[in-house]
Amino acid sequence: MASYIPEFAANGKAEITIQQLLTHQSGLIPDNALADYQLGVEEAFRRIHALKPIAEPGTKFVYSDVNFIVLGAVIKTISGLDVDQFSQQYIFGPLKMQETGFCPPEQLRPRTAPTEQRDGRWMQGEVHDPRAFLLDGVAGHAGLFSTADDLARYASMMLNSGHLDDVRILKPETVEKMTRAYSVSSGLRGLGWDVRTGFSSNRGDMMSERAFGHGGFTGTGIWIDPENDLYVIFLSNRVHPDGKGSVNSLIGRIGTIAVASIMQPVETNLPRPDATPVVLNGIDVLQRDNFTALQGCRVGLITNQTGTNRQGVSTVSLLHQAANLDLRALFSPEHGLQGQLDVANIADAKDGETGLTVYSLYGDSRRPSPDSLDGLDTLVFDIQDIGCRFYTYPSTMGNAMLAAAESGLRFVVLDRVNPLGGNAVAGPVLDAGSQSFVGYHTVPVQHGMTLGEYALLIKNEMKIDVDLQVIPIEGWKRHQTFDECNLRWINPSPNMRSLTQALLYPGVGLLEMTNVSVGRGTDTPFEVLGAPWIQELELTALLNQAGLPGVRFVPIRFTPASSRYAQTSCGGVNIVVTNRKQLQSVRVGIELMSALRQLYPEHWDTTHMNRLLANQRVSEAILAGETTDFVESLWLEKLSEFEKRRHTVLLYD
Repeated sequence: MASYIPEFAANGKAEITIQQLLTHQSGLIPDNALADYQLGVEEAFRRIHALKPIAEPGTKFVYSDVNFIVLGAVIKTISGLDVDQFSQQYIFGPLKMQETGFCPPEQLRPRTAPTEQRDGRWMQGEVHDPRAFLLDGVAGHAGLFSTADDLARYASMMLNSGHLDDVRILKPETVEKMTRAYSVSSGLRGLGWDVRTGFSSNRGDMMSERAFGHGGFTGTGIWIDPENDLYVIFLSNRVHPDGKGSVNSLIGRIGTIAVASIMQPVETNLPRPDATPVVLNGIDVLQRDNFTALQGCRVGLITNQTGTNRQGVSTVSLLHQAANLDLRALFSPEHGLQGQLDVANIADAKDGETGLTVYSLYGDSRRPSPDSLDGLDTLVFDIQDIGCRFYTYPSTMGNAMLAAAESGLRFVVLDRVNPLGGNAVAGPVLDAGSQSFVGYHTVPVQHGMTLGEYALLIKNEMKIDVDLQVIPIEGWKRHQTFDECNLRWINPSPNMRSLTQALLYPGVGLLEMTNVSVGRGTDTPFEVLGAPWIQELELTALLNQAGLPGVRFVPIRFTPASSRYAQTSCGGVNIVVTNRKQLQSVRVGIELMSALRQLYPEHWDTTHMNRLLANQRVSEAILAGETTDFVESLWLEKLSEFEKRRHTVLLYD
């Protein structure tokens, strides 16, 4: 580097190379003081040349704007042209990228997206970065304006090894060298490009190992994947108006969708669209039969936002409007009647539609009080469960069954499909004596039952003397998961936002009582796991080495907006379900525990690990470093016994 700009060699920088600048391994500070730029371009570079490295060059990846400011100066030294002039003459002009460049001309400025305010005016058509602004809008690290059409031409040129139409911009070997993956201290970088580092959250999960790209501070991103012959361009002004927007995870998800959309479909045994089943949940059957099962009843309804029929009409409305029954009270579980509250204690409320009192079953008491049941003869339960032991809705149902028994009320369950399927039975059975609100009965982590079947099981085994009736599902087969039923997905709780998250929850959720983030406070809870002390590359390598079926792990860094580690950067993994039929969620959770125990025994706090696992032998084996196969062997006998218990209450083929 110093051979091009000798004055740069001052203060220990003589050996810094061009490649180290391009891969952010120069050891230079991320940004020098803004004051260094306020006395003009010449003084700014004099102060840059006087900087001292903050790390030994070549040893540590530190993303630095200074690197590319210096590289811009190298271009001018060699060519006699600044970055703007050089790129126009040798790249943008030949590629016919007519709306790309630094310092947009007056006629283009009204079309540029505004960002934030500077000196009381909106920045529009001028570079947002304050250092580039003080360098007259032309710098190696910031200031380029473009359009999606122009960037598509650039990306096409890169996919075509440096050639587009009748113009060659780069030699094929140059493209290969600049996009190759170079190992740096925190991942892989290209020459000026990102490949896989902590800055790769805007990279699509399913992109190939050859993919390369970059993001921009104001809300832009481009990823190019030669193996899939694909590019993804995302342009936004996420900093408008107050600098608080966030788009990296969105860009990554769009990239994932883009790759998935062109992949060869996998042959499955799923029904063709013309064979889509008509599945009727309990409320649909009840409505079809004119609410006969509740004829003349004084009803209290336990429900939330998931209680709807196939058309999306709420069970509250349906029962309230039914002429042959009397809906008198409502009861809500954790997260409230609308499923939007994520607090430890929910108060009673008034329903705006019906005017009925909504008695909270997640407040000072977690079961209906005698007063709340006064005047009722029937309790109806209609809530979507997800088939996992430590989800709290089965506990709410069990407590309500006990209250109904004590008050002599009939208990009616409007059954719903198990989203994970009715054959998914896995994990350790809860130890007797370990029952709690997140472990109501001695069942495994995945119990493979509907709530109607679960109600029959606890009635029999807990000897609850209640008049129980289950309004069964029609048209559902046990092997079918939620996506095979043509039913509307409604988030069962604030952090259960997709079927993928529900599928992963029995495994990933097991770690929630330890000191890791399971993605609460992100857009993808239970699809990511991490902590500030996790090294994402080594954890991912160890997990993928296990070869778990139906799942792969991608190293990421993420920052939860709330919940555990709020506003703190975490290293970790994005858990990608590649085949949900093969996925063994509980095994994924045990493998995660095993990996954390192996890699981070001093950081991973397991004090409360057994709270959700609820099996002492299994917990002790994990802490002893036993293999996942051995850990699984510990629960097989009890699981087999549970299968026999479960078989006595199954309602569906």
